[in-house]
Amino acid sequence: MATNSLRINSTVFNISKFFLIKVIFKVLFRIEYQGKENVPLEGPLVLASNHISLLDPPAVGGGIGRIVRYMAKEELFVPILGSIWRAWGGFPVKRGGADRAAIKMGIDVLQDGQCLAIFPEGTRSKTGKLGKAQPGALMMASKVKAPIVPACIIGSDVFRSGKLWPKIIVRYGKPIYFPEDEPITKELLKSMTEQMMNDIAALQAGEY
Repeated sequence: MATNSLRINSTVFNISKFFLIKVIFKVLFRIEYQGKENVPLEGPLVLASNHISLLDPPAVGGGIGRIVRYMAKEELFVPILGSIWRAWGGFPVKRGGADRAAIKMGIDVLQDGQCLAIFPEGTRSKTGKLGKAQPGALMMASKVKAPIVPACIIGSDVFRSGKLWPKIIVRYGKPIYFPEDEPITKELLKSMTEQMMNDIAALQAGEY
């Protein structure tokens, strides 16, 4: 098992806090999960979702019955607030370049058979419309050939909507698998990235 100092194991990551937050989100934002049957409950897994709000990380993983890890910009890991992000399963990443420590952390998560959430666009959409995936979006998944489940979050931009009791919907699509007997090439990653983004767009269709 990897010993990366950034890892959050059972002595640091408080599972009870994770599930408490799930309950709070269910009450405050009336979260509805659709397509949960598409999500494998064991083994390495990547959840790939659109990104419209800071609420997306805990929202996207809250309905699948397993703890979800994700990267978040290091600026969020300040006193008190940082503890909340860690309780949600987050770990810091430096923006503006390749953060090798964070990338290694993500790969470690998958190699340990855990679930990693990614936001392929690399940043939040201000309009809700789906943007282009960043190059290398599936790089970590490719290291262990983890299946990718496309996901779509609708309504998490609650602060812009101004609704007093908002509702968030999270949809999960069919898993995308790496071919078992094919080498990982740039062409394969490009093709799988296009399929992933098309699947996310299909889940989002008509909402924005």
